[in-house]
Amino acid sequence: MAQVLEFKLPDLGEGLTEAEIVRWLVEVGDVVAIDQPVVEVETAKAMVEVPCPYGGVVTARFGEEGSELPVGAPLLTVAVGATDASSSGSEGAAAEELSGGSGNVLVGYGTGAPAARRRRIRPERVGANAAPATVPASAPAPVPVAASTLAPAPVPVGDVSGQANGRVNGRQGPVAVVSPLVRRLARQHDIDLRRLTGSGPDGLILRADVDSAIRHAGEATEAETRPAAEPVAAEAPTVHVGVAAPAAERIPLRGVRGAVADKLSRSRSEIPDATCWVDADATELMAARAAMNAASGPSGGPKVSVLALLARICTAALVRYPELNSTVDTAAREIVRLPGVHLGFAAQTERGLVVPVVRDAHTRNAESIGAEIARLTELARTGKLSPAQLTGGTFTLNNYGVFGVDGSTPIINHPEAAMLGVGRIMPKPWVHKGELAVRQVVQLSLTFDHRVCDGGTAGGFLRYVADCVEQPAVLLRTL
Repeated sequence: MAQVLEFKLPDLGEGLTEAEIVRWLVEVGDVVAIDQPVVEVETAKAMVEVPCPYGGVVTARFGEEGSELPVGAPLLTVAVGATDASSSGSEGAAAEELSGGSGNVLVGYGTGAPAARRRRIRPERVGANAAPATVPASAPAPVPVAASTLAPAPVPVGDVSGQANGRVNGRQGPVAVVSPLVRRLARQHDIDLRRLTGSGPDGLILRADVDSAIRHAGEATEAETRPAAEPVAAEAPTVHVGVAAPAAERIPLRGVRGAVADKLSRSRSEIPDATCWVDADATELMAARAAMNAASGPSGGPKVSVLALLARICTAALVRYPELNSTVDTAAREIVRLPGVHLGFAAQTERGLVVPVVRDAHTRNAESIGAEIARLTELARTGKLSPAQLTGGTFTLNNYGVFGVDGSTPIINHPEAAMLGVGRIMPKPWVHKGELAVRQVVQLSLTFDHRVCDGGTAGGFLRYVADCVEQPAVLLRTL
């Protein structure tokens, strides 16, 4: 006799209370193994594949793709022991292996066990051995799936490499798409991603490609519905027909975008911030970077980036000015100076702005920081950052120069006490050794919490950073 067990959306950690269903990884009728990922959800922190603690047959799913569920709401029901008792050999052994539960507490990413091969069984087996799933009154209705319309298990739209198999006109073909935002936008406008040619690297489908397809679809629809023009007599009066204005687009503030909006609003409302800035001659810094990379040789490992050098300068500056590596406990009315530097850096992705954190940056050299930044940036690009990798920062470095702008007034990443912004490095006229010369100049801006320090401390920090940019040898005293 099969036992129907209900699996609820687990606590994903970091105080998250809901998650959006991005993609179901199983269908009703699928056989799942213990700790097999069954659904991909998006929280305010990251994209997460949720594993199921039970092994058996999926009898119901709750929630459509794109809908939000609170923590504790039912995700799916599994009939444990719903396989055919007459199964024998390897098939019977597999059925025995699939039944039961892991007993693990599903917080964050579960046990992280590798996904087992999914196997389809006939719905009548489920009906013969399993009781119907019981749906709580407060739970969202399960997605009905008729026995005669059970489709094969869904094929992932994108993986780490951005490639997945799709079928176009009965033929297998690649669908190069990574961003869940792009997939969601295409679903909302009934755009078949398998028919698009991506403009990104290696044919990667970008949001601009989907936007273009939406425009073309709208133009085609308008052309089909436009009435044919009729000849008008010369003496006929001109008639002006009013054209209705297009409806405004409404974009829900949820997921990553909603979390960023909440954090920035809280920062502005709680923190009395101030900003100071300075221009610095980065010519020597760029020369030092070129020398470092040249010394490593053609096969000496990854190159040291400008961002890595600036991050190393920040950690040295925070050792001198620990007031800026702190937070404010408003309830206790205390300034809490933090013992270590966990350096966040702003990264723009197709899912929005995220801030990965380099742990214990104060213990790393420029090469180590650069390697960690590169690793976290790749995870951010593919949407694979965990909540733990996006929280716990004590100071943030924001390189907005990559967008081709010179300056900005950063908003502090609450609950931190400061953020350093870096503009683009570009040739400008500069007085060097008493003469006008063309130098590589960068603007640095520091936004700080005026509760943790005064302008003298903030100015001292920024001046030290600028000195290290202009004369990298200054860092040798702290290495």
